[in-house]
Amino acid sequence: MGSAEGVSFTVLIPARHASTRLPGKPLADIGGKPMIVRVAERARGSGARRVVVATDDARIAEAAAAHGIEAIITRADHPTGTDRLAEAAASLGLVADEIVVNVQGDEPLLDPALMRTVAQLLAAHPDAAIATACHPIDDARDAFNTNVVKVTLDARGYALYFSRATIPWARDAFAVDRDAIPEGLPLYRHYGLYAYRVGYLQAFPALAPAPIERFEALEQLRALWHGHRIVVEIAQGMPAPGVDTAEDLARVRALFATPP
Repeated sequence: MGSAEGVSFTVLIPARHASTRLPGKPLADIGGKPMIVRVAERARGSGARRVVVATDDARIAEAAAAHGIEAIITRADHPTGTDRLAEAAASLGLVADEIVVNVQGDEPLLDPALMRTVAQLLAAHPDAAIATACHPIDDARDAFNTNVVKVTLDARGYALYFSRATIPWARDAFAVDRDAIPEGLPLYRHYGLYAYRVGYLQAFPALAPAPIERFEALEQLRALWHGHRIVVEIAQGMPAPGVDTAEDLARVRALFATPP
């Protein structure tokens, strides 16, 4: 498939068979097709010139190939998903100025338009290494939930910091009431969809983990720590959730079983 609106990009879908909560989930059946195939089909709708599954498991590669999805085998010992992407980009012969969108293999409901948006955003900001997305937080429970990652931005939409903490902190308002978010507070939930410049992926394996990354358990902080810029799209609405548990899988199966 060709590029969308002049922006050429490749979608890479990293997928591992191992999963703490739902082993083998890339192969879980959703409406007659493995989940990894459903994800790749969504990605094809983004306008990507190429959609490739990058996996360490031959069963996943075979399932993708059986449905006409390109797949490559990567090493099993990568410390992070980004290291896996770096190997995949090198295997595909992608060069430094090309753009890769990383779509997780457990997100069969992800909007293809959002994949295209982050690719376009990165293309429009040559000084950025990464593009990603966020959306406004309007629920105070999310504001104080450490499992909800927040991002704070500068005037041009570049990430200043990502945190599990509530940033920015409304000092006066939260001293009185933490049941509501004060009007005008620029509080955003980070959504883990990334577009990378291949040059960054080439450099990533040599970047030392950052202390802030280790404590926050947020890999994107490594990029900021080493001076790489991340530009962020402010999207509206909550993106479709991924599949982490058996309950998530049942919900997604029900959606695919429901006639449009």
